[in-house]
Formats: sequence, C-alpha cells, structure tokens
Amino acid sequence: QVQLVESGGGLVQAGGSLRLSCAASGRTFTNYAMGWFRQAPGKEREFVAAIRWSFGDTYYADSVKGRFTISRDNAKSAVYLQMNSLKPEDTAVYYCAANPVAFTYKVEARYDSWGQGTQVTVSS
Repeated sequence: QVQLVESGGGLVQAGGSLRLSCAASGRTFTNYAMGWFRQAPGKEREFVAAIRWSFGDTYYADSVKGRFTISRDNAKSAVYLQMNSLKPEDTAVYYCAANPVAFTYKVEARYDSWGQGTQVTVSS
C-alpha cells in the first residue's frame, strides 16, 4: 500500500520561497508519475506539477511555470516541490499524489494514492 507524507508547508510573504517534500513508501515507483495538486478555499483541486519517476521529465501548470520546480530523489524515495516567487494566489492545501500510469500524469482521476496535504499560505 502506497503511503505519501507531505511536509514543508507554512506561512510566507509574497515573493518568498518554500520547499515541499513528499516521502513515498510502499511500492517501487519506477513506472509511476508523481504529482502535486492544490486546493484553495472554495475552489476545486487543481494540477500543479508532475514528474515521471523513470525518466525524470517534468510538467507544470501554466500558473506556476517558471516559478515552481518538481524533482525526485530515488535514494530517498521522495518528491519535492520548490516554490519560488510565491504569490497570494498560491495559497492552498498542497497534496502529493501517485499515479501508476505514468503517461497520464495530468489526469487527476488516475492518481490513486494521496497524502494528507500541507497548508501553504502566502501573505501580501
């Protein structure tokens, strides 16, 4: 059973940075895509970024492209989301998720394991 545990959220001023971590266990993730999603108050959950574990290729929502970077550490079985130049509109609960069908990295319904979420708040 896949377990995902996020950490690294918090309160930061606009323009600041945060690094989210996701510790993944319970499976070999070679054929997986790992994604970050977020949900702001009153809004639906949305795709933020994804990485295909084997190839290391990355994908981003237009709203975060150039500011966020997703990466993975094979040895630690961890996925990270480096968030720079944060804006108040980035405020949300951020979720790490695992998708066993790597090429469907942008399809939220294909992610079958989710972490508990970590709160990111960006003040103006």
